[in-house]
Amino acid sequence: MNPDARSLWRAPPWTLSVLLAALGMLGPFSIDTYLPAFAGIAQSLNATPVEIQQTLSAYLFAFAFMSLFHGSLSDSFGRRPVVLVGVAMFTLASVGCAMATSIGQLIFFRALQGLSTGAGIVVSRAVIRDMFPPDAAQRVMAQVTLFFGVAPAIAPIVGGFLFVQAGWQAVFWFLSGVGVVLWLANWWLLPETLHAEHRQSFAPKHLLKGYLELGLNRKFILLALASGVPFNGMFLYVLSAPAFLGEQLHLAPTQFFWFFLCTIAGIMGGAFCSGRLAGRIEPARQIRLGFGVMAVTSVLNLAANLLFTAEAWWALPPVGLFAFGWALVTPIVTLMVLDLFPHRRGMAASLQAFVSSTANGLVAGVVSPLVMHDTALLALASLLLMSIGLVSWTVLQRR
Repeated sequence: MNPDARSLWRAPPWTLSVLLAALGMLGPFSIDTYLPAFAGIAQSLNATPVEIQQTLSAYLFAFAFMSLFHGSLSDSFGRRPVVLVGVAMFTLASVGCAMATSIGQLIFFRALQGLSTGAGIVVSRAVIRDMFPPDAAQRVMAQVTLFFGVAPAIAPIVGGFLFVQAGWQAVFWFLSGVGVVLWLANWWLLPETLHAEHRQSFAPKHLLKGYLELGLNRKFILLALASGVPFNGMFLYVLSAPAFLGEQLHLAPTQFFWFFLCTIAGIMGGAFCSGRLAGRIEPARQIRLGFGVMAVTSVLNLAANLLFTAEAWWALPPVGLFAFGWALVTPIVTLMVLDLFPHRRGMAASLQAFVSSTANGLVAGVVSPLVMHDTALLALASLLLMSIGLVSWTVLQRR
């Protein structure tokens, strides 16, 4: 923690939470806002479904790759410069997407978006631990988790409205505007939270030593899996929403909001409870509780989908309950990752984001297309993704 933290931010802690949450929302908005416009983009740019899918894959894998370096850069040059440069690059890339006249240009600018978006998500986690002691950091992380988790549910609604009203280019002009507002807000408000004495050398040898130190640490790997993979048990349903809601549950597009309402309610409830429980119960106990909620919900959801034909009135609430359990777990596990290596919090946040974003990419590009047309397979895939995190946490506790 920065010894000068109290003098760096004199406003109420929740205001910093809002600023950092806005940075964290940039990633989910970049992914999910343009999903409803896939058909319009394909028609406008004369692109095949495979080429349209490449716009998502290019973003996700560029995001995963650059996530390895955002935190390390912030450990050496400071949190503020990395955030400002990243948001500026994202804004320019969004303008490029809006003005693209071919599918190749769109894929290129989507990759640039992916390279830059992670700066806000990764560095904001390090900023939280720079500024707050453990219990307060958990409360702030819970608030950030709330906004981060809500974004994938809200973004398709916003994107669908913009696409219907003004065309697919309007989605990227909207993201450009978000980037401008975020850059101005951070330029005006965000202090440099990394203390001068805590800066690390950017020499290649020093960086390689740091990556090896973290990458070969068993506890770090298990915590990164426990925090990064279970999110996809919920994210899988968001990615599969058109097929899951329209084809399987036979909901009209105007009824999709029920799904997003369940998801948002679960995340808000879990994040609120996580913040309230900070300092009141042992972190490990809260993590067990969260995984317990996800595990029981996932098993019952799979059993119901195997035994009955899915109907909206019972198929949607399990996604919200799963989201509740995830939001209980992720703030604590994320802080545990950052505190493993206090002198390399930025790098730890980078590697954690790399694990998470790689999992997101695989789920979006491989898992979702395979299971989205069968509710039982969706439930099974969600259970298996959650189980990776649960097993990782269990192994960590036993060792």
